[in-house]
Amino acid sequence: MRPEEFYHQFHVWLVANGQNYIFGLFIFIVGFWVIRLIKRRMRERMARNSVNSALRPFFQSLTVTALYVILILSVFKIIGFELTLFSTIIGAFSVAAGLALSGTFQNFAGGVLILLLKPFNISDYVVAQGQEGTVMSIQLFYTVLKTIDNRTIIIPNGKLFNEVIINVNREKTRRLDFELKLGYVVEVDKVKDIIYNAIKATPKIIPTPKPLVGVIALEIDGLRFTVRVWVKPDDYLTTKIFLQEKIVKDLRDADIQLPQHHVLPGT
Repeated sequence: MRPEEFYHQFHVWLVANGQNYIFGLFIFIVGFWVIRLIKRRMRERMARNSVNSALRPFFQSLTVTALYVILILSVFKIIGFELTLFSTIIGAFSVAAGLALSGTFQNFAGGVLILLLKPFNISDYVVAQGQEGTVMSIQLFYTVLKTIDNRTIIIPNGKLFNEVIINVNREKTRRLDFELKLGYVVEVDKVKDIIYNAIKATPKIIPTPKPLVGVIALEIDGLRFTVRVWVKPDDYLTTKIFLQEKIVKDLRDADIQLPQHHVLPGT
């Protein structure tokens, strides 16, 4: 091709398409500036609204990436670039990635929802997935618990968020209750007085709501007493141990016979 023909064809192309490329470049520059402004404003607003620090980079990256993709596709559309094949490749890749990473995405979505809705926080004691312990860390894909006997449990967030979660520390108080079985020969009022005195002598029991002691069931082989008191969640286990030991000791000191299990012949 002679130089004259090349320059002529380039001139014709430039007249026909040059304004689209110039407009596309203008849109790209303006869009790039707007996205940077949105990124800065988004960072400030998330900090002001106390969005969880683990979620801020995710939301910011997701929003900015989506805006850049929209900007680039818009510029391609303006300059007349054909996107049919490009869109097909992206769609096929997205389907394949979605099928391969469906479990990962489920855990990721569960982590985002846990951090947003906050069914529990760090240092809460929770029961979930047949496990229980203190929440040590909430990550985007999993949550870490530490049990009372110092074991570390890692639970995927997808399963954790879709099942029942018991948050022991959500409320400021927790009811401590247990039952005690005695024979029909005991005096009910005397037993109740002994248990109430044991409750008064037990530290860390909250006076309100008032403790409750009484016969909850009449069974063939004896009376079943229930004991209900209120404590702070952190004091639950130590208070239960102290109170039960105190009641057993005081009943024995009062010559109230505790039930005994006899081993039957052949068992």
